[in-house]
Amino acid sequence: MDNVLRKTIIKQLITLVISSSLVACASSEDRYESAGDPVATRGHDCISQSTIRDYHVLDDRNLIVTAGAKRKYHVQLSRQAFGLRSNWKIGFRSPTGRICTGTGDVVVNDSFGSEETIRISSIKQVEPDELNALLVQFGKKVPEVERATAQEEVKGAEVEELD
Repeated sequence: MDNVLRKTIIKQLITLVISSSLVACASSEDRYESAGDPVATRGHDCISQSTIRDYHVLDDRNLIVTAGAKRKYHVQLSRQAFGLRSNWKIGFRSPTGRICTGTGDVVVNDSFGSEETIRISSIKQVEPDELNALLVQFGKKVPEVERATAQEEVKGAEVEELD
């Protein structure tokens, strides 16, 4: 009986170690971007509501928000905000004063006085190269094409054919 109890405890310990490892891996933060998609979002960043200075609409679900002097954030909404591109009045609302995924909303005011509140599904601070990739992806900027320099013809000795 003692041997059976020992085997049961060992099995439970192994199960506990494997489960703990899986939980640790699942909850670790993704600190890198997808190689194929430069705008893949992690959605872990927050914006202090009082620092929001400007926004740029990419489409009906995506915004670039400027906070402070130079910080830019890619904000994704949980659903489309119809008319977002044509409205110039939007606001950000949060009960804590920090706009975060799940606790922040975008409020879109149309010209008729009605208000649409949309939950934010992802916020990610972007670097300048990621910002350029977003602007190109959403058709707000023409991609920079590297211009190949034309090779100059090198004049050299001409070859003469002999009969």
